[in-house]
Amino acid sequence: MMNNPLDFTGKVALITGAAAGMGLATAQAFATAGAAVVLADFREDAVKAAAQELTSAGHKALALRCDVSDDTQVAAMVDRTVAEFGRLDAAFNNAGVMARIAPTADSTREEWERVIGINLRGVWSCMKHELRHMERQASGAIVNNASVGALTGNPGIASYIASKHGVIGLTRTAALEYARKGIRVNAVNPGLIDTQVGHDVFKGDEQVYAEAARSVPIGRAGRPEEIASVVLWLCSPGASYVLGHALTADGGMTV
Repeated sequence: MMNNPLDFTGKVALITGAAAGMGLATAQAFATAGAAVVLADFREDAVKAAAQELTSAGHKALALRCDVSDDTQVAAMVDRTVAEFGRLDAAFNNAGVMARIAPTADSTREEWERVIGINLRGVWSCMKHELRHMERQASGAIVNNASVGALTGNPGIASYIASKHGVIGLTRTAALEYARKGIRVNAVNPGLIDTQVGHDVFKGDEQVYAEAARSVPIGRAGRPEEIASVVLWLCSPGASYVLGHALTADGGMTV
């Protein structure tokens, strides 16, 4: 019999993009489940405040500033995590940005580099350094945040869509490489979630956002906590036979 598979007591979890939205909700969920958590984000003040709230509530939490498009900062983030807490058991590579809306022919090289650098190269960089530590432990679980945009096209955000398709390819490849080393790599495909990035898709037009939320088959946008629960399950012993999978949580958008 398996004990509570969502008990992360004694475990260490690292979350990028942890200052808000799905990243913050996942950090809070891991902490509530007993894990020591490292919250990383390029917004230093916001991520420090988030970690302080967890610490004040009696949890073990550390805030780190990290721009995931900078491999040196990513290496330092993972090293500091292990130096602080002694190990790394779970990682949610969540940091990401939305593309500025423009048809493919009108998008710029600078915008391509920005989006790919954070959403795709950043996930690769995080995985690279996380996997090195997990390989030494012969254990660990990684979840990469992809998107329903990894499953379809979407006019006007080519770089974003390309980056998220790439995340799925990275996830599947790493899952195969590390399957026999005690490490599981999976992804999550959120649909429309009530986060800043979710609102940014609609250029801040709240009426259009509300209409989009109502059009989801379940009748609403998802909550960040609903993605957090998926991430925790994928990192838990309850998902011990799940690897290389992109779990879609979209309220029926792609059904």
